[in-house]
Amino acid sequence: MLRELVEYTAKSLVDKPEEVSVVEVEGEQTTVLELRVAREDLGKVIGKQGRTARAIRTILSASASKEKKRCVLEILE
Repeated sequence: MLRELVEYTAKSLVDKPEEVSVVEVEGEQTTVLELRVAREDLGKVIGKQGRTARAIRTILSASASKEKKRCVLEILE
């Protein structure tokens, strides 16, 4: 569910939604979500001074804590 949340949010922000991919890496205590977007859409996902990325991470953190999980978002080039 968390992967779909990040994917939906990212696709809503970018110009090339077909190039959005989210890979879920399960750890012992933490799940890492790796978000990849087109190079020209990277700025839209990060936002001014990282505000958009911070907002996505806040939503992800709230959703993860509701499921009693710990989740981290990494935005990759």
